Amino acid sequence: MSTRGVRRFVKDLLRRRRPHPFAAGPADEAELRTAVLLRAARPGAGAASEEFVAGLHRRLAQELGEPAPPRGGNRRRFIQVSSAAAAAAAAGAGVEYLVTSGAEPAAAPPPPPPEEVLRPENGQWRAVTAAHDLPEGGVLPFDFGAVAGFVHRIGGQVRAVSATCTHLGCRLNLDAPARRLNCPCHRTSFAVDGGVLTHQLPVTPPPLPHLVVREAAGVVEVLVPPTGA
Repeated sequence: MSTRGVRRFVKDLLRRRRPHPFAAGPADEAELRTAVLLRAARPGAGAASEEFVAGLHRRLAQELGEPAPPRGGNRRRFIQVSSAAAAAAAAGAGVEYLVTSGAEPAAAPPPPPPEEVLRPENGQWRAVTAAHDLPEGGVLPFDFGAVAGFVHRIGGQVRAVSATCTHLGCRLNLDAPARRLNCPCHRTSFAVDGGVLTHQLPVTPPPLPHLVVREAAGVVEVLVPPTGA
């Protein structure tokens, strides 16, 4: 516990001075919170001092490029009107200090949903292209009747996605220079990895499902339903 830092913090509060920052540990939080609450409960604690409000107004005027307030009635009126707001701002800063000092790290965002993979029962491997004809970053379409899609190579790995739009089932067209898959029906486009790029629909359509693909004996093959299925 930082006993010296806590004592100085409480003394500054009682004397209505800005507390000196220090490295507060978890054991200090209860004492600091109690000191702030006791100071706030004193008569007149809700009103900010004229010096504090005037300084606050000068800083705001400087940031906004406005002239400083004139001395006299207008300035006093500003102090009276803004005392509550200034006190609220000061209290908020103190609360934020206390809460932050003992706050736990924010929760990590939820993981993305697992990608959908179309894996046919009793499927058979069909050759799409020679491996050397699909260089890094390359994209090629294929159509085996029951299944149509696109194969691409990224990071040395071969991947494949369906060529059927997940909105109404329209056949996607490959824009090779842009590396995107365009739906001719409703101006929807997908990345070659299946993610949605653009759409004008009320609800974002699901990403394209992936297909089972492999590279064997120098040939890129896709697992498709058996002939006649």
